[in-house]
Amino acid sequence: MESQGKKLGEGDGGRVTARLLKAHTGEFALDSILLLKLRGLGLVDLGCLGECLSLEWLDLSGNALTHLGPLAALHQLTVLNVSHNRLTGLEPLAACESLQSLNAAGNLLAGPGQLQCLVGLRSLENLRLQDPLARLSNPLCASPSYRAVVLELLPGLKIIDGERVTGCGSELYQLCRDLDNSLQPSPCPSSRATEAQPWVEPGYWESWPARSSSILEEACRQFQATLQECWDLDHQADESLAQAEQALSPARAPSSFVF
Repeated sequence: MESQGKKLGEGDGGRVTARLLKAHTGEFALDSILLLKLRGLGLVDLGCLGECLSLEWLDLSGNALTHLGPLAALHQLTVLNVSHNRLTGLEPLAACESLQSLNAAGNLLAGPGQLQCLVGLRSLENLRLQDPLARLSNPLCASPSYRAVVLELLPGLKIIDGERVTGCGSELYQLCRDLDNSLQPSPCPSSRATEAQPWVEPGYWESWPARSSSILEEACRQFQATLQECWDLDHQADESLAQAEQALSPARAPSSFVF
């Protein structure tokens, strides 16, 4: 589909058209599109993208965009990736009041002034301006104090460049802290081994916040599937340990072997 989309993008002169959008999504009505991936299509003009009024998740990374004008109409947009483009400003995003996560790494944002338009976005919690693994950054990231400046400008942020910056964080963050603490050597080591204890209380993962969007619904579904895989692996590990203990028991005949 991506190779087909690339040909369509090139055929449309790097402009987003209804034809390109329908080819990528299979939707006949543009205002029915919820999730859209237009990565690496050589786009220079967002064209009719502003007609996707229900859009919640949008990936425009790896293009040649210099402006985001049509995005001002996307009031339902929650997640936006415009990394690896040629943007010098983000002004149209001031109208995207539902925006929660923005990846703008790998652009030409020169200073904090280019982020002033984000001040009114009260839902914005996650902002990425550089990605060392992908070797993407912005000129403003060259300043050693840029993170502090960004936080002063946008105090509602919880995550900058993939790192949590405020509070103890979510249950997952707290769980990671608990795991770290559990791996620290004890100041008074005991000669007796203690039975392993669960890291979290029973039912810890069963309580979920109210799901307010299709994106959150899908994230919860995928996370539940991952948890189920972990539980299955845990069950298999318990069975393997039980078999190993039985095989190594002194009651076994000396001629028995474990493979």
